[in-house]
Amino acid sequence: MNRTARIVLPAITIIDNFLKDPWAARREALALDYDASAQNGSFPGLNSGSPLDTEALDASVSRLLGVKVTGAKGTQHGHCRLTRKGDKGKSGVHIDPAFYSGILYLSRPEDCAKPIAGGTDFFRHKRTGLEAVPQDASGISAAGYPDINALIDGVVNTDTTLPAKWERTMRVPARFNRLLLFSPWQFHNAAPGFGQAGEDARLVMLLFFARAG
Repeated sequence: MNRTARIVLPAITIIDNFLKDPWAARREALALDYDASAQNGSFPGLNSGSPLDTEALDASVSRLLGVKVTGAKGTQHGHCRLTRKGDKGKSGVHIDPAFYSGILYLSRPEDCAKPIAGGTDFFRHKRTGLEAVPQDASGISAAGYPDINALIDGVVNTDTTLPAKWERTMRVPARFNRLLLFSPWQFHNAAPGFGQAGEDARLVMLLFFARAG
């Protein structure tokens, strides 16, 4: 097999009941340190200062995808995030710096069942009609940009916090122990947070995969 060949993965994959013991993972996630003074991202909520062990999870995702993956360097792979009702970030619709992305939902079942429970939203950019950053020169050119960096700057970076520029195409609902895997080039954002404390807030594990080997 040509290892330089382009791998085409599903745009979105949802696996329910992913972990054998999701309550243990939830307890471990809540036991992490969420220091408000140590946050330096543009996301809403609080990221944990350290990650959970993802070795077994990475191996499972590799089997699911048919491609060996590992945590992407320089990302928050394996870190968890608490997002409460009203938490705001500095950015909105975005893409991820990874080969593939994932979210593992760890909020309690009763909190996920509430109408306000926030999962993950996907968007179409109204002006260009794009739902993701094109991965070929012809698609980038058709959108009116000379290269991928210009497109990211002109679409994502410029319009990230302008809701009127985007149309939501889909919301993947939060569900306890649901793993969402998706192409990082798709325009997406976390749905609004909920709850007032760690126990009832939106709790997820962040996953940013790199291709291994």
